[in-house]
Amino acid sequence: MSAVRLLPLVVPALLLAQPSFAEDTEATLTEEAFRECVTTLEADAISIGLPEKTVRTSLAGVSLNQKVIELDRSQPEFTSSFADYYTRRVSDTRVKTGRERYQELQPLLRELTREYGVPGHYLVAFWGLETNYGGYLGYIPTLDALATLACEGRRGEYFKGELFNALRIVDAGDARADTMKGSWAGAMGQTQFMPAIFLRYATDHDKDGRRDLWGSREDALASAANFLRDLGWEKEQRWGREISLPDNFDYSLTGLGGKRSLAEWARLGVTMPNGSPLPNAEMQAAVIVPSGHNGPAFLAYQNFRVIMGWNRSVAYALAVGRLADRIAGAGELSVAPVPAPRLNREQVMAVQRTLNTQGHDAGPEDGLMGPGTRKAIARYQQANGMVPDGFPDAEVLKALGVLDTGE
Repeated sequence: MSAVRLLPLVVPALLLAQPSFAEDTEATLTEEAFRECVTTLEADAISIGLPEKTVRTSLAGVSLNQKVIELDRSQPEFTSSFADYYTRRVSDTRVKTGRERYQELQPLLRELTREYGVPGHYLVAFWGLETNYGGYLGYIPTLDALATLACEGRRGEYFKGELFNALRIVDAGDARADTMKGSWAGAMGQTQFMPAIFLRYATDHDKDGRRDLWGSREDALASAANFLRDLGWEKEQRWGREISLPDNFDYSLTGLGGKRSLAEWARLGVTMPNGSPLPNAEMQAAVIVPSGHNGPAFLAYQNFRVIMGWNRSVAYALAVGRLADRIAGAGELSVAPVPAPRLNREQVMAVQRTLNTQGHDAGPEDGLMGPGTRKAIARYQQANGMVPDGFPDAEVLKALGVLDTGE
């Protein structure tokens, strides 16, 4: 099964750990409206064939959680640069713990690699990024979170479906309604699966009669391997690698849309970090420079895109890949990520507005520093004699009038 076919199911589920934006942050869901909504949800669940006893027993104790609504509607005040993100997530502590878990679980990991084709250091890396190797699973009752978001309205149908999926998990005996806990958005267990992903990929690897992604490392890691295999994991391939770019490199070639063979990249002067040649292969790769031409550069292979099927963030995929490398014994990056100025949403919108006004097409002025805005920055840089790497450094932000030239 390809990652593309899964995206309509996966992306809404696994990206919900990030706050979303809403225009109306004042409206509230009252207790009375919530209770009326839960009554309707019960009737709807029973009408589609969910067992009445499971539905009524499970939903009898659900509570309105205003904190969940607050988190769903919250707007992060500042953007986070790749340098900040990477430093926090691929920390020395996380690498050290990951190596310990990797050695400790070798028999299980070898078994999972044989069965699913996903190397153990990648499974441990996902585990480390999602829940710090099972150390933090979330504390919010899952049914409370899903019922609250189903009744809150903005994405009610999606969360209603996930609530019904959670009830199916309860009915199957994989979890109890009163102990099922996770993130504010309903992601659960050591791999932070949403209920739909749980139902589709969770595996009872330890053969105890239930798929326990909370208490069983075996089930959690096997489920992650099962998910990644179905996303299209390529056996015997890396996620990508750090590289070195020549001084005259054309940065307009960077980005996930610019795939070329390793042989073609080699002809363009791309090498390993120490200057040695790239592997002589025809496999396709894209060049990524997440913190501009002064920061590290990477080749991204097919498995990088598979990682993005789990979470559609380039920074997340790079963190998974690099954490996996470090767990397997690799050293630190040869070039450290370059910090970028922290921008709030209004400043990003100002960047987008200026770029659009000047004809560089940053897309919607939504305050999100996404791929479209980065491409527009690259076009602005190209037009103004800068290195077109799409990186919002102080030079380009000052030129766009976002940062005070006196800084």
